[in-house]
Amino acid sequence: MRVARTLARERVELAEVASPVPGPGEALVRVHTVTLCGTDLHIWEDDYATELPIVQGHEIAGVVETAPPGADVAAGDRVVVSPMRWCGDCHACRIGRMNACRSSSCLGCYEDGGLAELIAVPATDLHRVPDELPIGLAPLAEPASIAMQAVLRGRPEPGEQALVLGCGPIGLLATLHLTSLGVAVTCVDVDAGRLAFADRFGAVRTVVAGEPVGTEPTLVIEASGSPAAFGAALDEVATAGRVVLVGISDRPVTLSMRTLPVKDVDVLGSRNSQRRMDEALRLLTAHPAETAALVTHRLPIERIGEAFALLRDGEGLVAKVAVDLTGHAPGGPAARSGRVEVPA
Repeated sequence: MRVARTLARERVELAEVASPVPGPGEALVRVHTVTLCGTDLHIWEDDYATELPIVQGHEIAGVVETAPPGADVAAGDRVVVSPMRWCGDCHACRIGRMNACRSSSCLGCYEDGGLAELIAVPATDLHRVPDELPIGLAPLAEPASIAMQAVLRGRPEPGEQALVLGCGPIGLLATLHLTSLGVAVTCVDVDAGRLAFADRFGAVRTVVAGEPVGTEPTLVIEASGSPAAFGAALDEVATAGRVVLVGISDRPVTLSMRTLPVKDVDVLGSRNSQRRMDEALRLLTAHPAETAALVTHRLPIERIGEAFALLRDGEGLVAKVAVDLTGHAPGGPAARSGRVEVPA
């Protein structure tokens, strides 16, 4: 079978390797589509805590080829793969928060992942894709599960005002989830094009970063990873409100020691998700137009290097880049450019 292996900085090559043999409890999955995110870009640029070489890809959908006896999935099922691994023994795992496992791993980030024609994974990590959801969009369940984790960490209430900082895929999916829960969302971003895109995901107001927000949110989701945005979150959140940080950065933040105690703010971190893939699949299925709009580019595996470069250098709006491993990527000009028409 073929795999795309990232060998060094900005160097990824296709290679022929032996097909995997499933172990006890494992299913064999023929990968259909992998979608790429900012983490994939950082790994490709060798700017991440990843040992190269590695087969990337953690947002994975495919079709089961074989399944172990007694599994909840069977040959022919369309599935997404939960890529997260946890130890089960640390404090976080013991209290049910395996998403924060101190020894966590992730397929495609710290061990070989989904940019392969076949993968062997525990059958318990597979989740059936609803019939109404195209398999080429199903990998979005992984980032959707992360966005949902962040939203639910903030304890949203119907009718309240929320602020989402950052209109990348996680921020957009968080906006979609909040809206579905009856929360009024204002979105902030530095890019006017991304803000226009946020309207499709239910934002009642969009604001260019640095301009007045015009509301006093009781819940803020920080999805950009910008230190300045963290400061803005604390400034904008209502007294006794909640701020959830799902964006990640190594850059330091400086703030007054008065801010948190005086405003009595809950500041919460959010990492990965607590096995919310099925919930995420339901969210995507319930919002087909928004889900389809997130995939702005689709390329075959033979153009994997271009796919990574698109995340960094693509012109216009680049939300999600999907990599097709079936050999049936769309034909015509869209396939040559990698561009997917975004539905109105």
